[in-house]
Amino acid sequence: MRLWLVLLLLNFPGCFSIKGPESVRGLEGGSVSVQCQYTPGWENYKKWWCRGAEWESCHNLVETDGSEQEKKVDRVSIRDNQSHLLFTVTMEEVRQSDTDTYWCGINRSGPDLGASIKVTIDPVDMVLSTLASPRSRTTTSRRTEGTSDSYIRNHYILLVFLKAPVLLMLVVAVLWLKGSQQRLSVYRNLSSDLVGDTAP
Repeated sequence: MRLWLVLLLLNFPGCFSIKGPESVRGLEGGSVSVQCQYTPGWENYKKWWCRGAEWESCHNLVETDGSEQEKKVDRVSIRDNQSHLLFTVTMEEVRQSDTDTYWCGINRSGPDLGASIKVTIDPVDMVLSTLASPRSRTTTSRRTEGTSDSYIRNHYILLVFLKAPVLLMLVVAVLWLKGSQQRLSVYRNLSSDLVGDTAP
């Protein structure tokens, strides 16, 4: 039985030639980017992005011409990076109505190659209310997990690139002032000693 399955898969070259993420999430009004990877040999083929749960009837939104030049239709753009064997699809100004199943694919003779991706667009007011209300934050902890992670990450970035240098500059300034005061007192002592030595 297993041998039969392997032989069947070998009759469909490229059935594992493209892959993308299982799902992506975005925030209403923002943008969502999806990267689809492919195996060597498909660099000069047209890549496409279509919408619809059913593979056979999905609506093609944008397609490359086989080059690395970016193509854009309405709010959707696609760019093929052939040296890295991946293409990127970007959906801009996303709406909740954009939530759906999408496919990234490669155009070829015979059945096209494709991988399905679930795109979910969350409303802004839901995220804002979740952040504002501690009670809702506990009930929807899974949903805000990514937001809290990004807050912690941003805090550490702020700490490393802003707070730490400012603190370091303050320490250097204090040490410099302290050193200059010591130099000034040494200078005064020397001056008074010299004046005392030269006095009749």
